[in-house]
Amino acid sequence: MPQVSDTSQSPRKGAITRQAILDAAVRLASVEGLETISIGRLAEVLQMSKSGVFAHFGSKQDLQLAALDAALHRFVSEAMQPALHQAAGLPRLWGLCDQYLSYLERRVFPGGCFLLATWAEFDSRPGPLRDAAAAAMHTWNDAIERAVISAQEVGHLDTMGDPAQLAFELNALLQAANSAFLLSNDRREFDRARVGIRDRLTRLATAQAPHRPAASSPGDT
Repeated sequence: MPQVSDTSQSPRKGAITRQAILDAAVRLASVEGLETISIGRLAEVLQMSKSGVFAHFGSKQDLQLAALDAALHRFVSEAMQPALHQAAGLPRLWGLCDQYLSYLERRVFPGGCFLLATWAEFDSRPGPLRDAAAAAMHTWNDAIERAVISAQEVGHLDTMGDPAQLAFELNALLQAANSAFLLSNDRREFDRARVGIRDRLTRLATAQAPHRPAASSPGDT
C-alpha cells in the first residue's frame, strides 16, 4: 500500500489523508473486526506516524466510530440507493432484497456485510460502538419494513400481513445468505436466498401486484 503523507498543508489534503485512513480501516475491519483497528495499526498499514493518524482521529474509539460511519455510507450507496429508484411497492421491496444480495456478491466489503459483522461483534458489549452499530442496522431494517408497508399501501401485498414480521423473515434470508457464502464461498447461496424471498413474496402478493422481476446478476448493478 502506498505511503500516505502525515502532513496536510491544506484542508483538501487533510480530507484526502483522512479518507485514505478510513478506507484502510474499513477494509481491515471488514475481515478482522472493528476491535482490531487502532491508530497504531493504521499507521503501520499506511506507513504513517502514529501522530499523523492521531491528528485526524483523537482516539481509537473515534477512529472506530468514523470507520463504521464510512461503512454505513458505502452500504447505503451500494445496497440501498439503487433500489430506491424502483417504483413503490413490490418492485422496490424486491429491489432492496436483490440489491443487498448483489452487494454481497460483488464483495463490496471483503468480509461480507460490514454492518452484520459489526453488530455481531458488539451486540453484547454496551457502549458507543454498540449503539452506533445498532443504529446502522436499524437504517437497513427500517428501509425493508417501510418498503413492505408501501407494497401493502399500493395494493401489491396482502394487508393482513404484519410488516415487521415479513421484514424480519426477509432479513433472516438475507443474513443467512451472507453467513453461508462466507463459510462456503458458494454463490448458489445467493440463488437460494432469492428463491426463498420470491416464494415468500409470491404467497403474499395480490392480483394487483406486478409480475415479480427476475433476479439480476452481479454485473447488472
